[in-house]
Amino acid sequence: MLSKLGKRRQVVIPKAICEQLRLEEGDYVEVDLKDNMVIIKPKKLVDADEILTPKEAAIVKQGETQLQRGEGTSWENVKENLKL
Repeated sequence: MLSKLGKRRQVVIPKAICEQLRLEEGDYVEVDLKDNMVIIKPKKLVDADEILTPKEAAIVKQGETQLQRGEGTSWENVKENLKL
């Protein structure tokens, strides 16, 4: 697809590409240069309080590993353990 550089160095991303990437007006993109090519990547901003601490990230990683090994427990056991 072809796009034209505007007066203020603005480039229009074709609608079909925006739809595929689920980009909307106001979204952020990262612009980089690699091997003489411009690379545009969608980026999402998150609040600092939404980022996992190293301890939380380790817990999540452990859980993902257990799931990959097929280890798990039923929802009923979870509720019982949490006294819900």
